[in-house]
Amino acid sequence: MKILLLGKNGQVGWELQRSLAPLGELLALDRNSPSHCGDLSNLEGLADTVRVFRPDVVVNAAAYTAVDKAESDQSTANLINALAPEVLARACAAIGAYLVHFSTDYVFDGAGQKPWLESDATGPLNVYGHSKLAGEKGIAKQGAKHVIFRTSWVYGTEGGNFAKTMLRLAQEREKMAVINDQFGAPTGAALLADITALCLQRDQYLSGIYHLAAAGETSWHAYAKYVLQQAQSLKPSLKYSVKEVAAVATTEFPTPAARPLNSRLNCSQLENALQLKLPAWQTGVDAMLSKIL
Repeated sequence: MKILLLGKNGQVGWELQRSLAPLGELLALDRNSPSHCGDLSNLEGLADTVRVFRPDVVVNAAAYTAVDKAESDQSTANLINALAPEVLARACAAIGAYLVHFSTDYVFDGAGQKPWLESDATGPLNVYGHSKLAGEKGIAKQGAKHVIFRTSWVYGTEGGNFAKTMLRLAQEREKMAVINDQFGAPTGAALLADITALCLQRDQYLSGIYHLAAAGETSWHAYAKYVLQQAQSLKPSLKYSVKEVAAVATTEFPTPAARPLNSRLNCSQLENALQLKLPAWQTGVDAMLSKIL
């Protein structure tokens, strides 16, 4: 199996290099790769890469993820999140390749408290969400074999993440304030990578849109408190200045881009298709903390 991976140095891409390597010949690219074009802003170059390498599978882990910046940089967000996936799907259709793409809960408006189903009506609140939804639609209309995994609250051991920020602030401040009215499931990049590899080993590939996130739910505030408790348990020698972690509403932290309050994803369709049970969000967070502490 020949696999083309885009976005190799992102949180998900880093883990995908590990999980996909045993499956065959892996060409992993980022936007600065010298031998082939892995830059999602270069649409012609992307299409040429697929034509020349002729992969059996293309895994697109690259995206424009600067949610607030996208509000003032709509053209770049659309180029990378909407137009590039459509170009990849068209190139895949031309050679019969299978496309794996990652999307987001931000395609929904965040209303209510029920976990979102794949069939629920979309309604993005911000430019980033609109661009990711446009990418989904662009892929679907090209006729390529494909699967789109919608996920949420993604973190990895590489680069920055929410847990690392909380640990740093807890050592710098006596009081912290964290949002308590947004709900979702922290989902490890390693889990996304492992499920992707599992799907590529099946006799029959998945088709269409599937929700993929860790099991359970929490708020950012409860997540922060869990991280600090676990960190102190794993590494008692760490010294924290924080004495209070206050719970505050989203309205206390105004941002250029509106965030959905409900990021819960119903993943039963994927669990049924793969005959597995997705792990609780705490499992991945514990594993991540044990690596970074």
